Amino acid sequence: MSNKNQPAVADALNALLADSFALYLKTKNYHWHVKGPSFRSLHLLFDEQAAQILATTDLIAERVRKNGAATLRSIGDISRRQSIKDDDAASVDAETMVRNLAADNETLLAQLKDAKTAAEADGDIATSGLVDGWADETQQRIWFLNATLG
Repeated sequence: MSNKNQPAVADALNALLADSFALYLKTKNYHWHVKGPSFRSLHLLFDEQAAQILATTDLIAERVRKNGAATLRSIGDISRRQSIKDDDAASVDAETMVRNLAADNETLLAQLKDAKTAAEADGDIATSGLVDGWADETQQRIWFLNATLG
């Protein structure tokens, strides 16, 4: 690594991490509260996607640390950095849940592109390579969500 862009890499990864936690919790929220004719399939899909998102959080945080920076420390830190909006509504219909999660995964994909750009500018091929896998997983989540809409 050249270290010329390390702060930008860490910042991009911390933004990605904050949005990953926000998306994880929103996906679990929808998993817990989905209802209607598609309950079972969406309940299972949301749980599967939430687990996939959560699995990336430790890897993202470790990349921040490997870049010599501090990572997120609290829920407050996440809330200050997240761009994915929470959904505190008491009731959300299943189709809106799916549309919201698809859009939020698109936001996460944009964060991934920012992290990749920063990593490549720094010559950080390890981070760049990891981002590729996370982007593929995110694109698959988007595909699955959009496919449920018909």
